[in-house]
Amino acid sequence: MLIDSHCHLEYEGLVEDQDAVLARARDAGVQGFLNISTKQAEWDQVVATAARETDVWASVGIHPHNADDHADLARETLLEATRHPKVVGIGETGLDYYYDKSDRSVQQALFRMHIDVARETGLPLIIHTRDAEDDTAAILEDEMGKGAYPALIHCFTASAGFGRRVLELGLSISISGIVTFKNARDLQEVAKVIPADRLLVETDSPFLAPVPHRGKTCEPAFVANTAQFVAELRGTSVDELGEQTTRNFHDLFSKTKATQREGA
Repeated sequence: MLIDSHCHLEYEGLVEDQDAVLARARDAGVQGFLNISTKQAEWDQVVATAARETDVWASVGIHPHNADDHADLARETLLEATRHPKVVGIGETGLDYYYDKSDRSVQQALFRMHIDVARETGLPLIIHTRDAEDDTAAILEDEMGKGAYPALIHCFTASAGFGRRVLELGLSISISGIVTFKNARDLQEVAKVIPADRLLVETDSPFLAPVPHRGKTCEPAFVANTAQFVAELRGTSVDELGEQTTRNFHDLFSKTKATQREGA
C-alpha cells in the first residue's frame, strides 16, 4: 500500500507509455498517484489523466522556473482551476535560487498568490525550494500569520533547521529517491526523525530514480524502493510505513477521500 505523492505523468519518459507505467506501479503496490503540473499549459493534461484514471489525482500550479512566463497569472484563474473534483493540490510552487530561471521577486509574488489560494480553498500547497531556505521559511511564516493553510515540502533536500521550521508551522515533508543516494547522509538523518504523521514518499518521476535504478528514467513504481529504504532508516516495516504514508496522504489531500467514495 503506497502512494506516489509527486510524479509528472505527462513528462517525456512517462507520457509515451503512460498506461504501462501505471500498470507497473500498480503491480509494485502503488495505489495512488498525484500528477503534478508546473505551468498553466499542463493543467488540462494533468486533469484529463486524473479524470480518466480512478487512482490518479492532479495539482495545478506554477513552478518557480516558470514564474516569469506567468507573472500576470490571475488569482481567479488558479482558483477556478482548483474546482475540478480531481484537483486536490496547488503547485508545485515555491522558490528556486539555484538555477534562477525566473526573477526572484516574481517567484516570491507567485508563491504568495498560491498560498492565498491554498488558504481560501483548503487545498494543500506543494512546495519546491532549492537554495532558498531563508526566503521560503520567511514567506511561509509570514503567510501563516495571516491565516493557516495546509502545505507540503516536496522532495525534501533542505537542512535539518529548515525542516524544524516547517514542521513547527504544521507542514508535512515528502521524501524522494534522493534519500537512497550514498552522499545523502544529512537527508537520511532528517528522514529518521520526521514525525510519523507528517511523512510522505514520492518519486518526482521521471527524475531522481532511487537506488538500485539510478541512471534510469524514474517511474512511480520506484516509490517502493524509496519506501523500503526509509522504512529501514526508521526501524519499521515497509508495510507499516506504506500504511502510515498512505493515510497521511489522504489526510493531507483530503479531497481525495470524496473521489475515492464516488469512484471518480
